[in-house]
Amino acid sequence: MTASKNTVIAFDLYGTLLSTESVAKELAKHFGEQRAATVAATWRKYQLEYTWRLNSMSQYIPFSTITERSLFHALSEYNLSLPSEEALHSLMSAYDSLSAFPDVAPELELIARNRSVTPVVFSNGTQKMVTNSVYHSPDLSAWSKVFKDIITVDGVKKFKPHPDVYYHLADMVGKSRDQMGEMWLVSGNPFDIVGAKAAGMRTCWVDREGVGWVDGLIEGPNGRPDLVMRGLGELVQDEKGDVHVGKPWEKILDQEKA
Repeated sequence: MTASKNTVIAFDLYGTLLSTESVAKELAKHFGEQRAATVAATWRKYQLEYTWRLNSMSQYIPFSTITERSLFHALSEYNLSLPSEEALHSLMSAYDSLSAFPDVAPELELIARNRSVTPVVFSNGTQKMVTNSVYHSPDLSAWSKVFKDIITVDGVKKFKPHPDVYYHLADMVGKSRDQMGEMWLVSGNPFDIVGAKAAGMRTCWVDREGVGWVDGLIEGPNGRPDLVMRGLGELVQDEKGDVHVGKPWEKILDQEKA
């Protein structure tokens, strides 16, 4: 990840910078920890599924609305319901105070010192939703000024992994279509990684669970991330100011520079 060409590093937000664990904790207040974990996973599944279905139908609904509707879908699947509108409001508000993963702050501190790198937040969420998450997170808010921009799908009204979403990112950071390779996506979501690769971006997949890459949609290198990290702390800065992933990825990046 060399910074010599004003490299853009686009960080996915939910599941990459911010953990949704606090949402599960909010659910646990009503359904207990075990059931809450199941509901939270199903909620996330339908949240993403709704975006993909809307893409296929060439329709758009704001991510905040999708988040609420997919919650009701998940609850209905388990014959559950919330006790009040206040409980629903608390659950939706939990997205405004998500905690960052432990490896995020050290990485952002490093990136803040490198003026040749342009870090941005890049999310499916609405501008209001994502801005609230970044500025109100108890952990991430302290680093909010590191990001040069918060870029969402509001402007294009499509969702990842539609190629127009990644082209919209390029437009917002001043990159042309033939400069897509000067942008890196850092994401914990395989579908996001594959979508960015298809649009010509370079990609870092954050594999915090250490399960390895198993997505088999696209064969060959175009269906795999350029780099895999167990955590954001593997992004390092060398004495020249270049930002790249540490061992074991130094060899890969040396080959890219050659």
